Amino acid sequence: MSVNPRAQRATLLIDAQCELGEGATWCSRSGRFYWTDIEGARLWRYDPADGRSDSFDMPERLATFALCENPRYLLLGLASQLAFFDLETGNTQRIIDVEPGMNTRVNDGRCDRQGRFVFGTKDESGKLQAVGGFYRLNQDLSLERLPLPAPAISNSLAFSPDGATMYYCDSPTREIRACDYHADGGIANERLFTRLTDANGIPDGSTVDSDGGLWNAQWGGARVVRYGPDGVETERIDVPTTQPSCVAFGAAALGAAAHSAPLDTLYITSAYAELDATARAADTLAGGVFVATLARHGLAEPLFQGAPI
Repeated sequence: MSVNPRAQRATLLIDAQCELGEGATWCSRSGRFYWTDIEGARLWRYDPADGRSDSFDMPERLATFALCENPRYLLLGLASQLAFFDLETGNTQRIIDVEPGMNTRVNDGRCDRQGRFVFGTKDESGKLQAVGGFYRLNQDLSLERLPLPAPAISNSLAFSPDGATMYYCDSPTREIRACDYHADGGIANERLFTRLTDANGIPDGSTVDSDGGLWNAQWGGARVVRYGPDGVETERIDVPTTQPSCVAFGAAALGAAAHSAPLDTLYITSAYAELDATARAADTLAGGVFVATLARHGLAEPLFQGAPI
């Protein structure tokens, strides 16, 4: 294993106190950073131009979301359904229920390079049963289940720069997996990408840099780890909180300059969920948003190509 001996350290950007911060997403059009507090049922937005954050109440827990081709909307992965959210009016428009009648909820998701939304679900029974699934919402708003093993907690969804490889995981297995991902939606060659070897931590949210490296937030491990396209660790970032949850490349440039600024800032969400009173008292920054400036650059987030009716 080739590990950078001088691991970088992230710093606190926003003391957000999110119970379950997730869904790290940078909008290159507006130069703003979005994330969700799942258990707080709230969408957050940070604007580096003035350093302020604002938020939107959600109709139920918001697990994941995607930017849309129409900048007025977001695609929401709510606990039980997919919906469009109108950023101007605050209204939601239901698209489809997900796994109705099952004790699961929507969890991690990302758009593929063709502008389709790929996401997974997680078991809500507390038994960590592999009963969920991986799905794709197509541009015509049809939903299909992907031919991948059922997860207990889906995570780490990301796509290689050319879109030909999809990454994903079932967090309790401590493995990140990959498959060939074709432009027509076909999936093949499902395989192990990497296995966590540290004594603690499980794979959570991921993103990919322009060199094809996968950056993974490792819940319980207080770190973000980069793996090369071959699955070998190359770098890591120490995060001053126990439970980093998701990552996204963004910019530190302000205002209009954000459109052309290099995406060299890694935004990292975190959570205080599952920490008892003693652990939370020791982990005072839990639930915050952290940043690290990197030599590597990220890619603009793909936009969902479907539209509200």
